[in-house]
Amino acid sequence: YLQSTVMAQQRQNIYIGAPGFRGLNTQDSPVSQDASFASIAENAVMDSFGRIGARKGINLLTTSSTPLGSSVGIEQVIDIKDNSGDNRVFSVGNNKIFLGTTTLTDITPAGYTISANNWKIVNFNNHVYFFQIGHEPLVGTDESGSFVLETFSNHAGSSGTAPQANEALAAFGRLWVADVNGNKNTLYWSDLLQGAQWAGGTSGSLDLTTVWPNGFDEIVSLAEFNDFLVILGRRSIIFYSGASSPSSMVVNDSIANLGCIARDSVQSTGDDLFFLSQTGVVSLGRLIQEKSNPIGRISKNVRDQLVLDENTEQGNIRSVYSVENAFYLLILPTTVRKIYCFDIRGKLEDGSHRVTTWPFTGILCATRDEVTGAVYFGVKDGIAQYDGFTDNGEPYTMKYFTQPLSFGDPSRIKMLKEISFTVIGGSGSQVVGNWAYDYTEGYSKQAFTVATSLIAEYGVSEYNVSTSEYSATIVIDVAKLKATGSGKVATIGIEATINGGALSIQELNTEAILGRLI
Repeated sequence: YLQSTVMAQQRQNIYIGAPGFRGLNTQDSPVSQDASFASIAENAVMDSFGRIGARKGINLLTTSSTPLGSSVGIEQVIDIKDNSGDNRVFSVGNNKIFLGTTTLTDITPAGYTISANNWKIVNFNNHVYFFQIGHEPLVGTDESGSFVLETFSNHAGSSGTAPQANEALAAFGRLWVADVNGNKNTLYWSDLLQGAQWAGGTSGSLDLTTVWPNGFDEIVSLAEFNDFLVILGRRSIIFYSGASSPSSMVVNDSIANLGCIARDSVQSTGDDLFFLSQTGVVSLGRLIQEKSNPIGRISKNVRDQLVLDENTEQGNIRSVYSVENAFYLLILPTTVRKIYCFDIRGKLEDGSHRVTTWPFTGILCATRDEVTGAVYFGVKDGIAQYDGFTDNGEPYTMKYFTQPLSFGDPSRIKMLKEISFTVIGGSGSQVVGNWAYDYTEGYSKQAFTVATSLIAEYGVSEYNVSTSEYSATIVIDVAKLKATGSGKVATIGIEATINGGALSIQELNTEAILGRLI
C-alpha cells in the first residue's frame, strides 16, 4: 500500500502591544514599516498610556447661530483673562466681533466696517487689542466698569497712529506689530506698558531689509522665546537680544532657508515653540541646535502629505496647544478640512512626534481656556468645546489600520487565520474589524460589539469611571475574528463607532499560515 505524508503548515504570529504606538506614518515605504506605526489613524489621539484611542467629542456650546447668519462660521477665537480675573472668550465671524460662548454678543464698534475675519487678538496690560491688515486697530477694556471695544482713534490715552498690522505680539513690556499693506519688512513697537501709544516715549520701528540672512524676506509671525524676540520670516528667522530696550537690541542669531508660512501656527509649548514651515511642523528649540538642516522635524513621519496639504489649503491655517490634553493641533480648515494632532508627551527616537489626524470635523479655529484648560473650537454655528465622546450627540468613527505586515517573510504567501483585538473602554460600542492583502483597499469586514461588563484595571483615570484607592473599573474586551483570503502582505484595521464612551486599543494579535514561495 502507499502511505502519504503531509508536512505541517508553518504558522507565524504577530503581536503588537499598544498598536499604533508610534502614530501615523505616511512617509516611509510601507514594505519596511515598523509594525508599531499606523497607516491610518483617524479621529484618534494617543492616550496617557501610549495607546491609540478615540479623540473626545466636539460639542456646540452656542445656543443660537443667528448672529453668524449664513457665514462660514467662527473663523478666529481666543480666551483672555484680565488683571481682575475676568475670563472672556472673543470670536470673529461674518465680519463681526463677538463676546461669549453659549450666547454670541455682537460687540463690533458702531459704524466700524470689517471686511475680513483674520484678526490677531492679543492681551496686554489689562487691555485686549485687535489687529488686522487694512483695518484700524481696536482696543478693549473694562476700566469703566463694563467691557467696551472701541477703535484706536476713539480710545482715551491713544497717541500717534497705530499700524494696521497683520501680526501682533505682547512681550518685553510692549506691543510689537508687523506686516502692514505694502510693507512686510518693518517691525513696529509701542511705548513701554502703553499698547495704545505709538508716538513718542520709547515707541519706534526697525527696517529689517538689510538684516535678513538671505537678503530678502517678509515678516510672517513674531514670538518670544528664551528671552529673545523672534522674528519669523517666510524663509528665515532672526533672533534679537535686549528687546526690553528696543533702541539698543541687537541681532543675536539668525537661521536661513527655513521660516514660518502660517501666522497662527505658532504655539509655545512651555519649553519649546512649534510652527509650520515649508517642510512641515518644526520645533524652534531643535532648530536652534541644528540650524538650517534640522533632522528632528516634528512632522517627519507625515512630511510629504502635510506639505501637500499645507500648499493645498486656501483658508487661514490655525493651531492650538493644550497642556491638559498634551497635544498640538494644526488646523487646515477650509480646503483640506483636516486636523493634524501631534502628541506632546514625548518624542520618538528621531525627534519626531506621534501624529494622528481628525478629518471633516468642521473645526475652523481653536483656543485654550486659561482658567479651566478647556479647549474651545470655532465652528459653523458658533463655539464648541472638546468634551465627552459624541459630536453634538451624534456618534463618530475612529479608525486604526496597521502598516502592511509581511510576518517576517515577504517571499511567502500569507493566509490570515485569526485576528484578535483587545480594546479598553467603549462599552457597547460597535466595532468593525478589517483585513486585506497586497495593498488593496478592498477590505473584508467583520463586526462585533464591545462587552458591557466591567473588569478591574489599575490606574485608568482618564476614562472618568468609578475609582477606589487601588483600582478602576473599565471594560476590557477581546474580540477574535476568523479571517479569510491570502496574499503577500496583510493590512489589518479597526473602525470603532464612538458613541458616549472612550475607547483605546490595547493589543493586536494575529496568526497567519505561511504558504508557498512567491
